[in-house]
Amino acid sequence: MLKQPASEHLIDSRYALRRLLTALLIMVMGSSCMFVVSVVLPEVQAEFGVSRSEASLPSTLLWIGFGAGGLFMGRVSDRWGVWVCLLIGAAGLLTGFIWAAHTTSILVFALVHGVFLGFFGASATFAPLVADTSLWWNKRRGIAVAICASGNYLAGAIWPPVTQWGISTIGWRETYLWLGLVSGLSMALLAFLMRQRPPLVQATVLASNLVAGVPRPFGLNITHAQFLLCIAGLACCVAMSMPQVHIVAYCADLGYGPARGAEMLALMLGCGIISRLISGVICDRIGGIRTLLLGSALQGIALFMFLPFDGLVSLYLIAALFGLFQGGIVPSYAIIIREYFPAAEAGRRVGSVIMCTMFGMALGGWMSGKIFDLTGSYQMAMINGIAWNLLNLSIAGFLFWRVSRAVR
Repeated sequence: MLKQPASEHLIDSRYALRRLLTALLIMVMGSSCMFVVSVVLPEVQAEFGVSRSEASLPSTLLWIGFGAGGLFMGRVSDRWGVWVCLLIGAAGLLTGFIWAAHTTSILVFALVHGVFLGFFGASATFAPLVADTSLWWNKRRGIAVAICASGNYLAGAIWPPVTQWGISTIGWRETYLWLGLVSGLSMALLAFLMRQRPPLVQATVLASNLVAGVPRPFGLNITHAQFLLCIAGLACCVAMSMPQVHIVAYCADLGYGPARGAEMLALMLGCGIISRLISGVICDRIGGIRTLLLGSALQGIALFMFLPFDGLVSLYLIAALFGLFQGGIVPSYAIIIREYFPAAEAGRRVGSVIMCTMFGMALGGWMSGKIFDLTGSYQMAMINGIAWNLLNLSIAGFLFWRVSRAVR
């Protein structure tokens, strides 16, 4: 008889809950750089004297670095534990914020965001922590992953207004220095609370997805299934990025000022927290695929609402709805992977999908800025986002159809 791992009894335990709350706090600190860059976009554009698309380059490279780093960190987590990733991430954030605060070139500023804040910084939090959390919970895995992932949006609700206040009082460079010290040092200290390795769980692959003992997610070759999830992640986040990356600049262009845009971004991401928690509960009841399909459909509706309405009150309402509708999409990929793929590969497979979602944010942020430069308006950027969302919805619908057909 095989001996159970010593940590097996800690699944669904009080320790798992304490670990989840620690992961949530780390996610808040580690995700700080993801949202403040959009707040400083107008300041950076004015100071460096560059176009809107060039000013969007730091955000683009940050998302690319975040995505590529997520795949790397997922492998590190699978091999050495999530706490090693977190120490690397803390060093990346500290170095990145301080270096960015002293740059005088938009290219160097963008590269620092991509390499240190993205690849070595924030990437150490999202994919590794979400994958790690999924291994500590069985009964309430959906809501646990949602709570962990909501730290990303909680950071989006906290850091933009704090950053905007810092910019207006001490300037964006000094604000970056303080962000590096606070987020980097606190993340390093919290990493030591995450040293316990997760139990060696067995893959919970449905019998209908096994052929001769080989996993066949959705009845597909495992590589093909992973590829479809990666394309879906890319597409949903190209669509998602337009409001998240450009809402501050959009409000400034409409004459409402960047402060209003920062408030809308905080509202959007704050509502995303609610969305992620509700989606986690829903996911525990209906599964990851159905949750992805629902979130994709609702995100498309919210994006469409940006087209006819640009009044101040309307934008606040749409920002809130956008956050409520799309917050559960990205965490659903982690649940899908735990439901249909081998658990021992959770870190690298979640990391690869998250990498594609981050590439989607990078591509979408840049595309929206470029479309604005070409047209002088964000209307076509919104339409571009809707088209990408339809691609995501199509893939989610196809996978749902595959699952439904297998059940019959």
